[in-house]
Amino acid sequence: MQAAKQAGLLHGKGGRIGGRVSPVLVRQAKRQTGIEADTDLIEFALAAVALEDNFAQAFEKSRGKVDPELKLGF
Repeated sequence: MQAAKQAGLLHGKGGRIGGRVSPVLVRQAKRQTGIEADTDLIEFALAAVALEDNFAQAFEKSRGKVDPELKLGF
Protein backbone atom coordinates (compact mmCIF):
# COMPACT_ATOMS: atom_id res chain seq x y z
CA MET A 1 0.00 0.00 0.00
CA GLN A 2 3.00 2.26 0.56
CA ALA A 3 3.97 1.90 -3.12
CA ALA A 4 0.40 2.75 -4.15
CA LYS A 5 0.49 5.82 -1.91
CA GLN A 6 3.83 6.94 -3.33
CA ALA A 7 2.46 6.47 -6.87
CA GLY A 8 -0.41 8.82 -6.02
CA LEU A 9 -3.05 6.14 -6.37
CA LEU A 10 -4.72 6.59 -2.99
CA HIS A 11 -5.65 10.28 -2.86
CA GLY A 12 -9.13 11.64 -3.45
CA LYS A 13 -11.26 8.77 -2.18
CA GLY A 14 -14.48 9.97 -3.78
CA GLY A 15 -15.10 7.02 -6.08
CA ARG A 16 -17.57 4.31 -5.29
CA ILE A 17 -17.88 0.82 -6.73
CA GLY A 18 -20.28 -2.00 -6.11
CA GLY A 19 -20.71 -5.57 -7.11
CA ARG A 20 -21.65 -9.03 -5.99
CA VAL A 21 -18.89 -11.39 -4.96
CA SER A 22 -18.71 -14.72 -3.20
CA PRO A 23 -18.64 -14.31 0.59
CA VAL A 24 -16.24 -17.27 0.72
CA LEU A 25 -13.85 -15.39 -1.56
CA VAL A 26 -14.05 -12.29 0.64
CA ARG A 27 -13.49 -14.29 3.85
CA GLN A 28 -10.48 -16.09 2.38
CA ALA A 29 -8.99 -12.86 1.03
CA LYS A 30 -9.40 -11.22 4.43
CA ARG A 31 -7.87 -14.24 6.14
CA GLN A 32 -4.97 -14.26 3.68
CA THR A 33 -4.24 -10.52 3.97
CA GLY A 34 -5.26 -9.80 7.55
CA ILE A 35 -7.45 -6.98 6.24
CA GLU A 36 -10.77 -6.69 8.06
CA ALA A 37 -12.69 -3.90 6.30
CA ASP A 38 -14.27 -4.54 2.89
CA THR A 39 -13.21 -1.09 1.62
CA ASP A 40 -9.59 -1.68 2.64
CA LEU A 41 -9.63 -5.10 1.01
CA ILE A 42 -10.97 -3.71 -2.27
CA GLU A 43 -8.41 -0.90 -2.19
CA PHE A 44 -5.60 -3.40 -1.56
CA ALA A 45 -6.73 -5.67 -4.42
CA LEU A 46 -7.04 -2.78 -6.86
CA ALA A 47 -3.64 -1.41 -5.85
CA ALA A 48 -2.07 -4.84 -6.40
CA VAL A 49 -3.47 -4.93 -9.95
CA ALA A 50 -2.57 -1.29 -10.67
CA LEU A 51 1.03 -1.82 -9.54
CA GLU A 52 1.53 -5.17 -11.32
CA ASP A 53 4.94 -5.16 -12.99
CA ASN A 54 3.98 -7.55 -15.82
CA PHE A 55 7.09 -9.65 -15.17
CA ALA A 56 5.57 -12.81 -16.61
CA GLN A 57 4.75 -11.16 -19.92
CA ALA A 58 8.18 -9.52 -20.16
CA PHE A 59 9.89 -12.80 -19.29
CA GLU A 60 7.94 -14.73 -21.91
CA LYS A 61 8.58 -12.05 -24.53
CA SER A 62 12.34 -12.33 -23.95
CA ARG A 63 12.31 -16.15 -24.08
CA GLY A 64 15.32 -17.52 -25.96
CA LYS A 65 17.00 -14.13 -26.21
CA VAL A 66 20.09 -13.30 -24.20
CA ASP A 67 22.15 -10.17 -24.76
CA PRO A 68 25.54 -11.34 -26.08
CA GLU A 69 27.23 -8.66 -23.90
CA LEU A 70 25.70 -10.06 -20.71
CA LYS A 71 28.37 -11.20 -18.22
CA LEU A 72 27.19 -14.47 -16.71
CA GLY A 73 30.27 -15.05 -14.54
CA PHE A 74 31.55 -18.20 -16.20
